[in-house]
Amino acid sequence: MIRLPEYVTRDIFEWACREVNKKKNIDTKKAKLFKINEGLCVQMMHIGSYDDEPKSIKKMEEFIVKNNFVNDIGSKRRHHEIYLSDPRKVEPNKMKTILRIPIKKK
Repeated sequence: MIRLPEYVTRDIFEWACREVNKKKNIDTKKAKLFKINEGLCVQMMHIGSYDDEPKSIKKMEEFIVKNNFVNDIGSKRRHHEIYLSDPRKVEPNKMKTILRIPIKKK
């Protein structure tokens, strides 16, 4: 998942997909543009390898419990990650990923 600026319309998104396909020969048929109404979440910037994310998730889960919230992951709300670094260009220990867990009050 990649956050896009507000000015990116469906037309701009479709144009970008065509350009990527044409110039880089990358299939974009599975790419989707959609809005998410997050609601209440715990969010954390994870810096490091994807393999080390469980350590950050554990810290987030501890925060949730300590602050009288409960994890609200289910069929309507899901954990997700926003990748800020390109793993082809950034060393694994310097990659940045926003981790997000939906929560609700106990």
